[in-house]
Amino acid sequence: MRFVIAPDSFKGSASAKEVAQAIADGLRVALPKAEFDLVPMADGGEGTVDALVAATNGRVVNVKVTGPLGEPVESFFGILGDGTTAVIEMAAAAGLHLVPPQKRNPLVTTTYGVGELIKAALDLGCRKLIVGIGGSATNDGGAGMAQALGARLLDENGKEIGFGGGELSKLARIDLTGLDRRLEEAEILVACDVTNPLTGPNGASAVYGPQKGATPEMVKVLDENLRKYAEIIRRDLGVDVEHVPGAGAAGGLGAGLMAFCKAKLQRGIDLVIEAVKLDERIAKADLVITGEGKLDFQTGFGKVPYGVAQIAKRHGKPVIAIVGQLGKGAEKCRDWGVDACFAIVNRPMSENEAIANALTLLRRTSEELGWLLKALRMG
Repeated sequence: MRFVIAPDSFKGSASAKEVAQAIADGLRVALPKAEFDLVPMADGGEGTVDALVAATNGRVVNVKVTGPLGEPVESFFGILGDGTTAVIEMAAAAGLHLVPPQKRNPLVTTTYGVGELIKAALDLGCRKLIVGIGGSATNDGGAGMAQALGARLLDENGKEIGFGGGELSKLARIDLTGLDRRLEEAEILVACDVTNPLTGPNGASAVYGPQKGATPEMVKVLDENLRKYAEIIRRDLGVDVEHVPGAGAAGGLGAGLMAFCKAKLQRGIDLVIEAVKLDERIAKADLVITGEGKLDFQTGFGKVPYGVAQIAKRHGKPVIAIVGQLGKGAEKCRDWGVDACFAIVNRPMSENEAIANALTLLRRTSEELGWLLKALRMG
């Protein structure tokens, strides 16, 4: 029997690679002759670099960049097994976790380090870049990212504006004569799972600004600044990004990547599925196993088990989900193509205990699944 094991990470307890290996180890106890194709997955957010590097036998590149507060931070990106595709998590350079709660202020935080990651990937010969844009601490519309790549954002006196969403009020003109020319040769795909426009009541500032430290007064300033930014992009670059769904992702980084890098926005899970060649791997399988920390109604919005099940459904393959816990709406999994779900908690325990013992619980649950399959003469 041939298994494809394609789970997401269990946030806070195990990476997607560790989860896949634990499931395989458990199944192998009951089914020692089975074949296992481990495909660690992600949906474009945290863990995407690790998952894609592991699934394609790629490598992680460590690099120091400018953090969201303008100070150096240790960061990273991945190069996939093909040697020419880079995968970048914007949060690795400008993530909310890099800013202490008391210093969170989207008027000053910058995406400059994201541009430095893109530049580092170009330096290593990568010409296809996948950029995950979740978990940002910024609201600068990708202005810092553009500056790192050579764009000049100038005030009325021809002087470069500073970092942060607050500085956009000074913007008078955009000069692209110094923009990195290698971007013209590059294909940049953005993993984006939100549909917020750049501005307005559903825009970057209003919806996500408060969690980044913005007061109601700051939100108004940030939104007005992004509106002005969009107008100047429209005038100087000939690109209208203000109302594009997803432009408001990561504090407007979606808009900046479209405007300066001609990037295309796609669902994160779709990008990962394509990068790991999941379709052709599932086509060769007898049974597909997926999973995540919590399976609930949100899974159906495009999380890993949903995406994996959709591919399996196309090939007529059965799908089993092994998850940390089942939440509200988990019964809808059959509509998505998941045939059965198993939660790994096997006795009363606290959430902290379950998180701490996730890999052991995964192996035990997977072993029991293996014995069930053997009893059904599938082993």
